[in-house]
Amino acid sequence: MSERKTVEEFNGIYLDLSKQPGKVKFAEAGLAWRPTGGGGGENFALDGQQFTQCQWSRGARGHEVKILLRDSGLIQLDGFEAEEFERVVKIFRLFYGLSLEHKDHALKGWNWGKGEFGKAELAFNVQNRPAFEIPYSEVSNTNLAGKNEVAVEFSLPAGGNETGTNGHMGGARTKGRKSGAGKDQLVEMRFYIPGTATKKENDEDGEDKSPDGSEGEEQHNAANLFYETLMEKAEIGEVAGDTFATFLEVLHLTPRGRFGIDMYEASFRLRGKTYDYKIPYDNIKKFMLLPKPDDLHTLITIGLDPPLRQGQTRYPFLVMQFKREEEVTIELNMTKELLEGKYKGKLNARYEQPQHTVVAQVFRGLSGKKIVQPSKDFVSHHQQSGVKCSIKANEGHLYCLDKSFMFVPKPATYIPFDNISVIVMSRVGGAVSASRTFDITVTMKNGAGETLFSNINREEQKPLEDFFQAKGLRTKNEMMDDSSALIAAALKDADMASSDEEVVAARADRGSADEDEESVDEDFKTDSESDVAEEYDSAHESSGSGSDAEMADGDAGRNSDPPEVAERPKKKAKTSK
Repeated sequence: MSERKTVEEFNGIYLDLSKQPGKVKFAEAGLAWRPTGGGGGENFALDGQQFTQCQWSRGARGHEVKILLRDSGLIQLDGFEAEEFERVVKIFRLFYGLSLEHKDHALKGWNWGKGEFGKAELAFNVQNRPAFEIPYSEVSNTNLAGKNEVAVEFSLPAGGNETGTNGHMGGARTKGRKSGAGKDQLVEMRFYIPGTATKKENDEDGEDKSPDGSEGEEQHNAANLFYETLMEKAEIGEVAGDTFATFLEVLHLTPRGRFGIDMYEASFRLRGKTYDYKIPYDNIKKFMLLPKPDDLHTLITIGLDPPLRQGQTRYPFLVMQFKREEEVTIELNMTKELLEGKYKGKLNARYEQPQHTVVAQVFRGLSGKKIVQPSKDFVSHHQQSGVKCSIKANEGHLYCLDKSFMFVPKPATYIPFDNISVIVMSRVGGAVSASRTFDITVTMKNGAGETLFSNINREEQKPLEDFFQAKGLRTKNEMMDDSSALIAAALKDADMASSDEEVVAARADRGSADEDEESVDEDFKTDSESDVAEEYDSAHESSGSGSDAEMADGDAGRNSDPPEVAERPKKKAKTSK
């Protein structure tokens, strides 16, 4: 009996929806969980002084114990048997001095209810019973999808094998640890929230409370209030720590729009009119500085993994556009100790340079990512770093980097040289205009598909061929195979053009003889039906297609026909009455 009072064990318990069950031990010092069978996750331990509240309810694999922590976190232990309820009650009462609350879920299946923001999770209640709960740690982003609609996006683990069973990981890795259990994962949920609501105040424990007896409270749009509250609770907007630097209204080509950029110590935030994103620096896999061939703009391209999601659309790259001559002056909001310690040699206290240079340097200093620029081995015919081309109907620019190709802005396409099997240069069709442009088809290894870059200026062929050869890329030039066909097509088109010119010249020598013959027929019809002739003549004059000589002949014909002139005043006099 003495051992049971110091340590209590339960088998077949799942921690935070882990893939494999484990053994959980409760003691006065806290609890510990260890996976069974191997490969089910990492060992987990938690100090009992962190417990603030505990709940018992039905779970996915039996009954669940939910433990709320002082740091606004929570732990879920699923897999208890119904008859173990009394035993668990005694454990929490004797070891931790907490009462185990029995909570029943709503089983009506209604999709309308009331959303309540707790300390660690958002609860959707139906008739004062929770239908489901959403931990704030699982929310990666939220947006106003409409006037009365709020979209909530859930975190995904960086790797498919991560279950997040170690609560001391901290940082971005704890995001999505519950949703990482299954192959099918819920990634977004939308709430329709009509009407208005009064903003509530939070008590010291973080629970929402309505101010009693307060007067003159301002009513807010309910959806906006829900959105702002969730942003604050899930720490999506103002993340922990101060903003080191802010760039306003930066033009983004992908996704399209203007976003403000807030730079923090471990992440950066994009603030738009409709969408807000918080992106950890760990998600940045590539950072490229690409000068646009128009000599006016510079593009900053950021590769993200996992990609940015906007509804059902994924954006693996952010493409920003800056004016080259636009300079900014900013001072980093950073202490001198931090600047000279952690960021020594990486950041400056003050910047006064073109905006794209400042943004790139601040990103490099905070994220530690290398800035990739176009290869020095390639210079286009117009002395630029990019070549204008198209992917399907989307025009953009293809950049030759030292180890890859990059096409921007849409669809942003990244092709490493190591994945390329062969590059084929070809023309489309046999027309003379095809000699001005050519296409490049990049075929990937292991049957991974191919990408077609079309409408490339013929002048860029030689620089591109030299670059392919310098990088050791296998190429095939199909343009040489159809040279004879192209020359024959050109000669045939030239013959057709000369014959057309002879026909046009012959018609020009005849002058307006055909039109004169047609005008005589019109005059003949005018003698018989003056009304029809009047409508036809007005239409003929408005077309503007006849020659001056033709119009003179027509006027002479009308002057020699007195009956037509005599009838027109009669009509006018009749209508005036």
